[in-house]
Amino acid sequence: MYKKKWSWLIVCSFALNLSAPSLQADSHVVPEVSEAEFNRWLKEISNWGRWGKDDELGTLNLITPAKRIAAARLVREGVSVSLALDLNKKQDALNGNPFEHTLSTGKWGGHETAGDRYAVEYHGFAHSHMDGLPHFAHDGKMYNGFSVKALKPTGSEKLGIENFKNGVFTRGVLVDMPWFKGVDYLEPGTAITVDDLLAWERKTGITVGSGDVLLIRTGRWEMVRQKGQWNFLEKAAGSHASVAKWLKERDVAVIGCDGVSDVMPSGVEGRVNALHELVLVGLGMPILDNLDLDALAREAGKRNRWEFLFVAAPLRVPGGTGSPLNPIATF
Repeated sequence: MYKKKWSWLIVCSFALNLSAPSLQADSHVVPEVSEAEFNRWLKEISNWGRWGKDDELGTLNLITPAKRIAAARLVREGVSVSLALDLNKKQDALNGNPFEHTLSTGKWGGHETAGDRYAVEYHGFAHSHMDGLPHFAHDGKMYNGFSVKALKPTGSEKLGIENFKNGVFTRGVLVDMPWFKGVDYLEPGTAITVDDLLAWERKTGITVGSGDVLLIRTGRWEMVRQKGQWNFLEKAAGSHASVAKWLKERDVAVIGCDGVSDVMPSGVEGRVNALHELVLVGLGMPILDNLDLDALAREAGKRNRWEFLFVAAPLRVPGGTGSPLNPIATF
């Protein structure tokens, strides 16, 4: 995550106190953690070398042929739901880089035709997109120990988004936190913890497992409908950085959110998107940002079904740090 004026290579490292008290008593109190603890924890959850020293797929290795077959069997009704926002063409406080679209018309080969030119800087807080593995680094290293020297103006020589060319086809799981907590939306700054996720599993009977795409809804867009936009960078509901250890234990393949997955403020000194760094660099896990999960929540709620087939495919851009995309959930 970054805005155009930021240098995204100055990405954050942060600390995580594994013995920190539960945040459930007051979800707005996010304890500060130290740099030393973070460095230790990043090593503890690291997937570097797990699939070989040259691996560029990261946690997508967890989506096995057997996992894909099992996910396909989740389709019972053939009802599909898009999980993406319309690409945002309007500049505002959160969309410093609007989607650019120019339509042209003309004649070709005796036909009247129309075409388009698209351009977008999609990282940020406005466009639905996938963060690829070169998007964040720590101490000059990306996932699996690849050096940031691989990052060139023409694209990354390692971990480029083209490595995900076969897409993501697996079980998706929706954790609808507003539904779980009995509210329309989570208040900005609310931290989702491992305790919350475990309690959600107990209530629904769903267990998040290896190779899953985990989607967490905070109700961001419902709050926008009711109250309008707010300073999302200052306060946003999302997962506490300590969730990273649980994601490793469960071998989740991809995480996504209607926000940016991270709670903000993160509670990590000097770090805006602490969870991003842990999962992208440490786990090698792609992240889906700024999704629209409201229609999915309605369909899942009607059926009391929180699992479904999840399909998404990034653009095949050699050396890309990510991609806009339109994920699909099918019941």
